[in-house]
Amino acid sequence: MARLVSIQVGVPRWNVSADGKPWLSAFFKEPVAGPTALRFTNLEGDQQGDTRVHGGPDMALLCYAFDHYADWRDELAVPEMGPGGFGENFTVAGQDESTVCIGDVYEVGETVVQVSQPRGPCTKISKRWERPDLLRRVEKSGRHGWYLRVLREGTVEAGLILRLIERPHQDWSVRRAADAYRWRKHDKALAAELARCEALAAVTRAELLKAVEL
Repeated sequence: MARLVSIQVGVPRWNVSADGKPWLSAFFKEPVAGPTALRFTNLEGDQQGDTRVHGGPDMALLCYAFDHYADWRDELAVPEMGPGGFGENFTVAGQDESTVCIGDVYEVGETVVQVSQPRGPCTKISKRWERPDLLRRVEKSGRHGWYLRVLREGTVEAGLILRLIERPHQDWSVRRAADAYRWRKHDKALAAELARCEALAAVTRAELLKAVEL
């Protein structure tokens, strides 16, 4: 059974990378204690640094699997890596990219959310932990996370159960969808199949169709 281990929010702030270059991001998240409001576009107190590629109804929340952190701590020898370390809003135990499917609908306290697309990992993951190899490791391992859209607003808090109430696309795990999107120009048949998944974020479907038509 999936459980919401912790909730994190953050606002854009300037950071300095290991090479001395500044970068703006809301990647650094802080834990939320007690109930917090979940709206159609975000959690109360959470913002995005670059709204061209982050945020909006199909990326209202970023989820990450709690169990991945033990693996990363062992692999990277970073004992402080834990919930919020990958910039996620929801850290969830009991599910990961191989068990969550595109379109899954969950009841979480007062709210209802739906899995909208895999997370597309970016260089900020490497910058956050000052590990140039981390982005490649995330892509190779498939431990990247996934996004949710909000179907019903309300309040949420850590400790709640994510109760699955609908699974319209059981063949499309987040991991399989991420791989199909990543290799969309090489396997156009699979890309076209994924593009027909109605619950997938509209922007992602458009990118798949663009690749198929090339």
